[in-house]
Amino acid sequence: QVQLQESGGGSVQSGGSLRLSCAASGYRGSGYCMAWFRQAPGKEREGVAAIDGADSTSYADAVKGRFTISQDNSKNTLSLQMNSLKPEDTAMYYCAVYLSRLKSCTLQTLPTARYWGQGTQVTVSS
Repeated sequence: QVQLQESGGGSVQSGGSLRLSCAASGYRGSGYCMAWFRQAPGKEREGVAAIDGADSTSYADAVKGRFTISQDNSKNTLSLQMNSLKPEDTAMYYCAVYLSRLKSCTLQTLPTARYWGQGTQVTVSS
């Protein structure tokens, strides 16, 4: 059974930093496309960042230069370093893994993921 468990969320002031982690289990192999998404109250879920098996990354324009996605395949862990946080970054953050072969692991072209974590809340105050 595929399981994804996010952690590291919290409340910070504008300009602060947080590091989110996602522990993945229940499947074999590594190097799958993985991504972070977020959903703010009253808004649709949106992609934040994605990373493929070769560590190629892509980001939403809103977070470029502030967020960094990374993975540790030996530990099946996905991370998101978030710096210079803004109030508009406030949302529930989710990680996702794509166990099927994709044409591309580029954030803007990702299909709806089948496997999601429960989410971790990030709140940024001004």
